[in-house]
Amino acid sequence: MDINKVFQAVTQRGASDLHLCVGLPPIIRLHGDLKHLSDRPLADSDVGGLLKEILTVEQENQIRSGKEMDIAGEIKGAGRFRVHIYRDRKGICAAFRLIPGILQSFEELGLPDAIDKTCWLPNGMVIIAGPAGSGKSTTLASIIDRINHQRSCHIITLEDPIEFIHTHKRAVVNQRQIGTHVRSFSAGLRSALREDPDVILVGEMRDLETIRMAISAAETGHLVFATLHTRDAAQSVNRVIDVFPSQQQEQIRVQLSDSLHMVVSQLLIPARDGGRRYLATEVLMVNSAVRHLIRGKKAYQIKAAIENGKREGMHTFEDSLHYLFRQGKVSEQALRYCHDAAQIVNNLKQKLDQPIESSGYDFN
Repeated sequence: MDINKVFQAVTQRGASDLHLCVGLPPIIRLHGDLKHLSDRPLADSDVGGLLKEILTVEQENQIRSGKEMDIAGEIKGAGRFRVHIYRDRKGICAAFRLIPGILQSFEELGLPDAIDKTCWLPNGMVIIAGPAGSGKSTTLASIIDRINHQRSCHIITLEDPIEFIHTHKRAVVNQRQIGTHVRSFSAGLRSALREDPDVILVGEMRDLETIRMAISAAETGHLVFATLHTRDAAQSVNRVIDVFPSQQQEQIRVQLSDSLHMVVSQLLIPARDGGRRYLATEVLMVNSAVRHLIRGKKAYQIKAAIENGKREGMHTFEDSLHYLFRQGKVSEQALRYCHDAAQIVNNLKQKLDQPIESSGYDFN
């Protein structure tokens, strides 16, 4: 079995992920669903042999010693990938995420118009939120690409690992990989502040120190884009604040309310015909009312602030799903992907000319 042929088969089918596990055939994720790529189960030697083609000798030794590993690379004729290599009770496993070779535009991705405004911000913080596999990295790559085309500025990205490759266009783009070019996200941010950046991308705000440094960078005249594994704007605000000790949270609320410009939360929803997935989003633009809510420990009222801010370009997941449903792109079954689906079902029943039939899912 050849890794090039496996990847070519994966890309030909348009899959987003590839899983290699001992005792199973290669498995792909196609439009959110797992499917077998062949009928032949893999032995431990098969998985090891496939991975050997993309690993250095040092990396092979680390895997043999039982260490987990994140790497990114490129397979000729198939494209770039990132992979997490680990072990389970049967042997070596690997989870590949395929990275599109061509960066898609905002319009192709289905991103809301409001995101274009973030490309021209002089400073502050923009959070892209969503669960794993919701397309956050793709959204960020598209944003960086647009800034690269439109602004003469210095962009530094901190990624784990580097996924999309950006060439210098109008901007100077320096991409740094965690563990290779810099020790950690927080160390990379500390270093970036001495490298004359205009725009900083933080692949993931994982810990207190990274969040502290990101807020500090946003406060000191830099435009910071970062991701969080949160489901919506309110949870994103709470996650940033709650990571700090209680005695520091009052100050962090003030700093966050001043530096945060926008939170875009996203989900990928399977199409009605199962042929692809569509992007559903929630957009929070931080105005004076939202700043007041953040400072006043009232993040739970952010949903209402989004409803009241629709003229400014804000919208809820409910609005996004309603649009996709009315366009005939998704079915009512897609509502199970949203955390407050029960409320959305009730609201959509009132908005639509025809009531939504029960989909058989327990939305509670």
